[in-house]
Amino acid sequence: MLRPRIIPVLLVRDNGLVKTKQFRDFKYVGDPLNAVRIFNEKLVDEIIVLDIDASANGKTPNFELIKKIASECRMPLCYGGGIKNLEDAKKIISLGVEKIAMSSSIIRDYKLINYLSDALGSQSIVGVLDVKRNIFGKYNAYISNGKEKIKNKLDDVVIEFIKNGIGEIVVNNIDNDGMLCGYDIQLIKKIKKFCNVPMTIIGGAGSLQDMRQVWNLCGLMGCGAGSLFVFKGKYSAILINYPNLDDKLQLLNGIKF
Repeated sequence: MLRPRIIPVLLVRDNGLVKTKQFRDFKYVGDPLNAVRIFNEKLVDEIIVLDIDASANGKTPNFELIKKIASECRMPLCYGGGIKNLEDAKKIISLGVEKIAMSSSIIRDYKLINYLSDALGSQSIVGVLDVKRNIFGKYNAYISNGKEKIKNKLDDVVIEFIKNGIGEIVVNNIDNDGMLCGYDIQLIKKIKKFCNVPMTIIGGAGSLQDMRQVWNLCGLMGCGAGSLFVFKGKYSAILINYPNLDDKLQLLNGIKF
């Protein structure tokens, strides 16, 4: 049975852990392996690791780093970045990664989703939608770390993902990335209309109450966060954190699913 998931999202660039604001202003915040070790101790639900430069710069996945992360990780691990074909995906899964996250490659060729799902199981294939709102309030999907706008309507991209056998969809709001301003509820509701697979929202979490709002207003899904679990206090001191069991129970108290 699906349940609400609280998911740390780690961004990797040049083998280091970074944080961004609206996909810009890269700030180095430490060693990703050390962050994974700390999250192990905090018993997180699962973790997403994204190499934010790989696809944008045409790089292949850093298999050595993936191997190190997977060997340290004691929770379900989703990895994305630079995955272009079945061979890349198979190798990453063989290293101990449960799910692979893809964006650019599968949006350029939706049939690749079907190919990967047949070979690895749809539960292992995660489609990432990086979304930004234009000046007219319309949502557009982007690839290549937010550098290239997709011509297809966002609704059509979601429909193609599902039609071709995607196992899960991660929606990342570029405007809210790193801003600690709360999730985009309107965007979540828009995508949920077409989404009949597990969904995770990323972008904007500034408190655990932002997650509670999502579950109250939009129903069951994963809530991912980066800055919330990396920074602490008004001066944004670097401190890996995650809610303990009591905090989780209090957060979920009274929410109906």
